Parts: sequence; C-alpha cells; structure tokens
Amino acid sequence: MSVHTTATDWRHVLRANTLAGIRGSGKIDREVTHVRTRLRQLRIDARTFVWRAEIQHVQGSGDCHRCIRLRVWGAGKTSQALQADLLSVAWPAPWGACATDGAYPASDDVRAVISYALKYGWQPEKQGGMFALSEHEHAAGFTLPNFLLTDRLRTSESADPTLRVIRAYERRHRG
Repeated sequence: MSVHTTATDWRHVLRANTLAGIRGSGKIDREVTHVRTRLRQLRIDARTFVWRAEIQHVQGSGDCHRCIRLRVWGAGKTSQALQADLLSVAWPAPWGACATDGAYPASDDVRAVISYALKYGWQPEKQGGMFALSEHEHAAGFTLPNFLLTDRLRTSESADPTLRVIRAYERRHRG
C-alpha cells in the first residue's frame, strides 16, 4: 500500500530543509510531511488491530532519512497503543532522499511489529498508555527487510541514522 503525496507536500519538505540550512544550524532533527494519515485494519487470529503510519524524516550525519512512526491499537482508541519508529534502509540515498524515498510499511511489516510486541510485553487490552518498541531495547532482536527501529524521533541522543542505514546496506550486500 502506498501513500500518494502531492507536489505541494514535497515542496513544503524541501523548502523547510533549504530554509533550515540557510537560517538555521544547517541541521534538521526531524521533519513531518503533512500527508493525511488514515486508520487501517489488520486481522491477526481473532483480533482486529487498527494502525496508522505517519511519514517523518530524521537528519543523520550524511543525509536526511525517511522515518515512519507506526502506531497500533488492539482494543479501541483508549487501549494501550503500540509505537514503533521505523527508519528506512534505502541506500545509497538519491538526491533529495527525504522527498524521494518511498518506503512505507506493508501489512506484513505491521504484522511482524505486532507479533514481536505481543511477545515482548505489549498488552493491547490494557487501557491507556503506550508500549514503545525502542531502538535501545529491541533493535538487536527485531528486523524488517526495509526498516530498522530508531529512537531518533524521540531523542537526538540515539544512534546516527546515516551510519545505521549504511551498515544495514553493507550487511545485505556482503553475501
């Protein structure tokens, strides 16, 4: 499933990146692409999960990278939410990588995130709160073909996205 974005949406991101370089420190910690997000449903066994994915961007040492904030609910909107920030591993990054990377989680990716979270303590029937799959706690044991877990949307103290994406690319192309 893909997200369709108008040229106006991408111009907003590119203009923000340009202005940050001219007026700011030259770095952008994150950028939100304002694309309407919708709730999707995924059925696993007897339970229906509702999820959404919000396209964002994070700045690494060498480039800007697409990052998808995935949120899932398993028992209504007031139930404990699952959150996973997914860093796209697209590399080498094309010019204007933030605007041209088309990575977006498929239902199989969301299913894998849900299954992993359930195994590691997410309680979707619990009321309120959030269960986060963090890079710090879960990145070593969880992988998706096109994404890595990242904490960069929550803290600039997390690992550099550019270095992580390059390492993932090198691992995939060694064999």
